Amino acid sequence: MSDSKTRTALVHGGTKRSQWNEVSEAIFLTQGFVYDSAEAAEQRFLKAGDDEFIYARYGNPTMRMFEDRLAGYLGYEDGFACTSGMAAVSGALMALCKAGDRVVASRALFGSCLYVLEEVLGRYGVDIVLVDGRDTAAWDAALTPGTRAVFLESISNPTLEVIDLGHVCRVAHRVGALVIVDDAMATPVFSYARDCDADLVVISTTKHVDGQGRMLGGMICGSKELIRGPIEAYMKHTGGAMNPFAAWSHLKALETLELRVRAQAAGAVQVADALSGHDKVSFVHYPTHRDHPQQELALRQAPSGGTVLAFEIKGGKAACFRVLNALNTILISNNFADAKSIVTHPATTTHQRLPQEQKDTLGITPGLVRLSIGLEDPADIIADLMQALEAA
Repeated sequence: MSDSKTRTALVHGGTKRSQWNEVSEAIFLTQGFVYDSAEAAEQRFLKAGDDEFIYARYGNPTMRMFEDRLAGYLGYEDGFACTSGMAAVSGALMALCKAGDRVVASRALFGSCLYVLEEVLGRYGVDIVLVDGRDTAAWDAALTPGTRAVFLESISNPTLEVIDLGHVCRVAHRVGALVIVDDAMATPVFSYARDCDADLVVISTTKHVDGQGRMLGGMICGSKELIRGPIEAYMKHTGGAMNPFAAWSHLKALETLELRVRAQAAGAVQVADALSGHDKVSFVHYPTHRDHPQQELALRQAPSGGTVLAFEIKGGKAACFRVLNALNTILISNNFADAKSIVTHPATTTHQRLPQEQKDTLGITPGLVRLSIGLEDPADIIADLMQALEAA
């Protein structure tokens, strides 16, 4: 883990104060900025300094505080705050790729990520190669000279497959490819992207950072050269920058990020233990749990598997729906990493658009449930699951 990963960094990192020296960071709700002279305006458009701003679509003091704090926590030089997690994913890929480029990606991806790769980049002439992310030999074969970028989820959504990120980064860098990691499932707290030398990490800050069902947001973190070069250029011209109020809300949420995520991850372990071996459950997948086929790799990369687990209910879709409909405390929704525990049926919601053959390949079965652990008492979450399984 990076030395920057401390609770102190999440409270104080990147703070900028106005002339009034406020304790709680200020929200700068402004579209533009005034220059002292025409010459000053000319100079700023030529090259703006770190504390100089031009237009809110390009950047804002509140947004910059959030970028500096989260990027620093993750161990990266810089970050660009985006309107959503998918704005971060699409922005990173679109900023770096052009027609004729080759992108190698893990096949186990969130549905919207697959859409961006196959439908958007594919439409513009980018060659997309999908591999089984668990298979290091498949990465070795696919990462040939001339590959522009690699895109993967460090822990896949929704089946929680784990990728040997260090191996992928080493092989990719040998052929000159950039590695872009979606860390939504790994969480910022347990992220190991920087430790493995990933070039860019994209975060859906909607998830654990806000983590309370209020704000959409995303972040792209990496070197200053990449962030203030092609990433910023693409994002500022296409309008993907986060708004100041969302940036402020996310900034304040960072203060409790470690406390929330560590509590949720501890709860996830307890729930995985409780579901493991249940006579109505075929399997439980939580990366660092003993039942996960890649437990050893998961533990080698991070001390925790995050806040989400997946399990399969015997009896297919009908049985699965009966269990979900019998829940009292746990909510049915398509988000995850919220303060409230949430269940999702991926086959009919988040991954509904995938052809059945692709669902079968990825393990998205009719009985698969994705369960995001909230901040409720783990005993209450377990009790709700048990009564629902019995009632159904």
